[in-house]
Amino acid sequence: MKVLRWIIGKIILILNALFTPRSIQRSATAQQKIDIAVANMQLYQFETCPFCVKVRRHAKRLNLPLTTRDAKVSPWTQELLEQGGRRKVPCLRIEENGKVTWMYESNDIIAYLDKQFS
Repeated sequence: MKVLRWIIGKIILILNALFTPRSIQRSATAQQKIDIAVANMQLYQFETCPFCVKVRRHAKRLNLPLTTRDAKVSPWTQELLEQGGRRKVPCLRIEENGKVTWMYESNDIIAYLDKQFS
């Protein structure tokens, strides 16, 4: 089973690299505002998780430089568990006005990114 997951994961990454979406283009000042807004967000993910790939591709399409954190790495796993409440990916950590929100579902994350940055 582990070998099968590894093979499927590699296929997902290869297909993602081959068919990467184009980013929307914005003016330099508009993109700078987006970059500042996104600086307070982190995407906890596994590299080969299909739902994580879906969110990363959408962020690429919207030209959002999201910081990604590999939830398999100990400090990020602990942070996800202790602050987010569970080890489930993808998870978008959003910090706005001193309040932190943890968003877990890929479709919810995509809808939020569309609402904020489309």
